Amino acid sequence: MDYKQILALMFGMEACPLKKRDINSLDFVVNRLFMKLLKTSDINIVRTCQHMFGFELPSVLLDRRTRKFLEKNEKFMS
Repeated sequence: MDYKQILALMFGMEACPLKKRDINSLDFVVNRLFMKLLKTSDINIVRTCQHMFGFELPSVLLDRRTRKFLEKNEKFMS
């Protein structure tokens, strides 16, 4: 799974209010994918590999994109 695929899956989500459990579910799916790819159940190994690969969890991407979306649209709200 590459970065472009994650962005495509997350298209428009910054404009939708999501609950914390929904965001955690997105992270869970990605972490489980990495566990299967790496054939490990150790979340520390998964997180280390994600860090070394430069992979950001959907929660991190969504937070950044939401802030950017709000800053961009703040001009129109004022």
